[in-house]
Amino acid sequence: MSEKIYKTGETPEAGTYTCTNCGQKVTISQGDTMPPCPRCSNNEFTL
Repeated sequence: MSEKIYKTGETPEAGTYTCTNCGQKVTISQGDTMPPCPRCSNNEFTL
């Protein structure tokens, strides 16, 4: 089973997400919108 991909602009559950390109961790609070990766500007993350 593959991991769900979360994209920039979505509002996922609170948690720490990992960039699928460079591995940068991004922590999201409940109700926040997923930003682009601060390191490489990628738009896809996994939880």
